[in-house]
Amino acid sequence: MSSGAGKLVCVTGASGYIASWLVKFLLQRGYTVRASVRDPNDPKKTSHLLALDGAKERLHLFKANLLEEGSFDAAIQGCEGVFHTASPFYHDVKDPEAELLDPAVKGTLNVLNSCTKSSSVKRVVLTSSIAAVAFNGRPRTPDVVVDETWFSDPEICKEAKQWYVLSKTLAEEAAWKFAKENGLDMVAINPSMVIGPLLQPTLNTSAAAISNLVNGAQAFPNLSFGWINVKDVANAHVQAYEIPSASGRYCLVERVAHNSEVVRILRELYPSLQLPEKCADDKPFVPTYQVSKEKAKSLGIEFIPLDVSLKETVDSLKEKNFVNF
Repeated sequence: MSSGAGKLVCVTGASGYIASWLVKFLLQRGYTVRASVRDPNDPKKTSHLLALDGAKERLHLFKANLLEEGSFDAAIQGCEGVFHTASPFYHDVKDPEAELLDPAVKGTLNVLNSCTKSSSVKRVVLTSSIAAVAFNGRPRTPDVVVDETWFSDPEICKEAKQWYVLSKTLAEEAAWKFAKENGLDMVAINPSMVIGPLLQPTLNTSAAAISNLVNGAQAFPNLSFGWINVKDVANAHVQAYEIPSASGRYCLVERVAHNSEVVRILRELYPSLQLPEKCADDKPFVPTYQVSKEKAKSLGIEFIPLDVSLKETVDSLKEKNFVNF
């Protein structure tokens, strides 16, 4: 019998990139899944979920909106586990408050509040981000190891106008405070740039970073990111729920690599591709740093290597016609 048989869990923002894989893995393990989406009638958001193995029998769609108080009550009522993955991820933001900060912070508190109304909820797994960890003004250079004890500083995010980073930082801060005050058992997962195969039919922000490089970009941005495979991220969420001793936060970064390195790997994998030759600016390359894997390994995460993740991403983008070569 699989570990989830007979158990009811809720996944918020279920049509998203990470959430879709999470729903897939939960159904595979026998869970009954309540999936919240903003619009259950939009096939772009739901048809890939309804097509998953086990969905016919054990997937139930619920309409809920992050900014609507109480809109998660029905989906969460009676669930043992809640995975809160719904949070907007964009770069091109006109109104950070409305587009990112409110949905992230108020939405998280809205979901957690629904959790306190249902006595059945045993644990909440929050999808946070390395964004909530690494931006605190401390230098990030090759010999520095970032770990779960780091917390991003909202003031530094504001000064740098890093609105997405600020949204994840404030949301996680608010969540820990709320969980503590209300006696909720919460675990946070803090992934870096998530890549790998896409289940959903739309292009998500992190996969777009790769499709931009492959789709004839003239130059690569002078940026270094942590990278992690979406399957490792989804699996970490399941483990963080199932392993009783799991607690606190878990950083998920297979490795930190500059875009120049990503392009180099892509060139080896796809020699025929027209990849950018030069960096977008002539400043020194933004340095890489390390992120501790110790805590993530305690969840049994094996870490799919970056070159495999990049190949899976490009093959998936190609299959879905987001890139053509």
